[in-house]
Amino acid sequence: MKRYDCLRAIAPHFGEELVVTNLGAVRHEWQALRPHHGNYHLQNLGLTSSMALGLALALPRRRVVAFDGDGSLLLNLGSLATIANRHPKNLIHIVFDNECYESSRGAPTATAGQADLAAVARGCGFANVITVKTLVEFEQGFLRALKSKDLYFILAKVEAGVGDVPAAALDSQENKYLFVRYIEKSENVKILSSTLSRAGEPRAK
Repeated sequence: MKRYDCLRAIAPHFGEELVVTNLGAVRHEWQALRPHHGNYHLQNLGLTSSMALGLALALPRRRVVAFDGDGSLLLNLGSLATIANRHPKNLIHIVFDNECYESSRGAPTATAGQADLAAVARGCGFANVITVKTLVEFEQGFLRALKSKDLYFILAKVEAGVGDVPAAALDSQENKYLFVRYIEKSENVKILSSTLSRAGEPRAK
């Protein structure tokens, strides 16, 4: 199965969930399928799991979905132990495993050999771990996780390849501000404040 088909299958089931996407084509695919200010598209390989964990802990009433990759997670395996120990019940961690670093000429990752990220997640303490290899399995597994009130890890074995979609029409800085302003509005909290002051007035400290 292909990652884009997986994303297309579950996009209609999203409402106000917050989404963190991995570096690579997945951010363009998801933005094309679900253009929403609640999408945060990371530009740093390896940090998807950590960013999603932080959001889930900071906003326990919001469901957070992470679209991670095998290459990304392999750079930050320790995050799985931290996530399992903190056990945020509002987090769904999805790893699209294509067994290669697709964004950098397709070099194989450790999962092309013996590494099994689902087994690692179980070993770290995840109670709900699913490995899926077909589109039906993926959609059913995701819906089960979405309807639950617990932490889930879904490993989706996918083919290499990208969806035929345009590049997301926003850069990382614009995405960041749109995302934070969306959180402020939907959660009724203040996150950003201006450091500018009026002429003659001291800046706030």
